[in-house]
Amino acid sequence: MTHAARPAPSLRVVDSITELRVADAGCIAVSGSHGGLSAAHYAIAARPLLSVFNDAGIGKDAAGIAALALLQSHGLAAAIVSHDSARIGEAHSTLHDGIVRHVNAAAQALGIVAGMQCAQAVAQLQR
Repeated sequence: MTHAARPAPSLRVVDSITELRVADAGCIAVSGSHGGLSAAHYAIAARPLLSVFNDAGIGKDAAGIAALALLQSHGLAAAIVSHDSARIGEAHSTLHDGIVRHVNAAAQALGIVAGMQCAQAVAQLQR
């Protein structure tokens, strides 16, 4: 029996994660947003395959990467690029310049690891 190839996930490049919609479920969402809890709620509503954020300097009590655990608790993959590698609020910088610094277990299961370029992670998922 031959299995049909599954289509590559679509790519949504959004300066703010708030731009995602329910119709974006299953996409790869590359954003310029910080990886805080408020941003995570938008990703939970849209349910992308992978959400990429900016760590925004991580901040007090690791607020800039709090999305990792919350998204993991919802079975959603998340990766966060370093603020030193990409401009905060500019998704094209996240995609083209961003270096992944933090990932949750769901992202690791997709093969996304710290040190990977964001563009490399996206290309890997779209193969």
